[in-house]
Amino acid sequence: MKHPLPLIPARFLRRDNRFRATVRVDGQDAWAHVPNSGRLDDLFAPGRPIYLHPAANPNRKTPYDLKLVQMPEALVSIDARLPNPIFAEAVAAGRLSEFPCHAIQPEVRYRDSRLDFRLEGPEGVCWVETKSVTLVEEGVAYFPDAPTARGSRHLRELLHILEQGERAAVVFIIQRDDAIAFAPAAHFDPIFTQTLVQAAEAGVEVRAYVCRVTLEEIALDHAVPVRLF
Repeated sequence: MKHPLPLIPARFLRRDNRFRATVRVDGQDAWAHVPNSGRLDDLFAPGRPIYLHPAANPNRKTPYDLKLVQMPEALVSIDARLPNPIFAEAVAAGRLSEFPCHAIQPEVRYRDSRLDFRLEGPEGVCWVETKSVTLVEEGVAYFPDAPTARGSRHLRELLHILEQGERAAVVFIIQRDDAIAFAPAAHFDPIFTQTLVQAAEAGVEVRAYVCRVTLEEIALDHAVPVRLF
């Protein structure tokens, strides 16, 4: 999918709170919306090159959206809202043979949760929850980078779906291209890690894909191995 244009080069200065950062654009300090509630400590270093997009509402308190971070190893997309459209685009284009489908329903309520996708295909129904991944250490992508009770709840819902006889999968979308494997971040959230392992052992599919990220677009590229044990 194409990035919204224009993308404006800037420098990261500091994170003021979960959803706001101070950045330097054309020699002036400004506020930017951070579309990701994760810690992102590995990305947000003072002076790091970033790319911004002007807010649609010129009167918004944060006149920019922080879209990309230029790391030494890779260009990283930080927008946690993108995994759903990235996954849907790949499925609709038939680029994911493991998810054949003729109907895609987004944001479907299941019990007390709203899961990202309900796919209908030749092999029946498959429920999918996607997760945004930005943290990579020594070639391994990790999720989460902060405790996520919501993430654990979604895994329990997928496990319940599996017990009802339907297919269930959690898909980790790595928004950079320098990962060679994926693993749950037990050092940040041992409960999520334990729940993910339990779900996988029961039959919930766990898949991870890296993205090709450029200044023009971001797209799902290829699968990487998942290390759970």
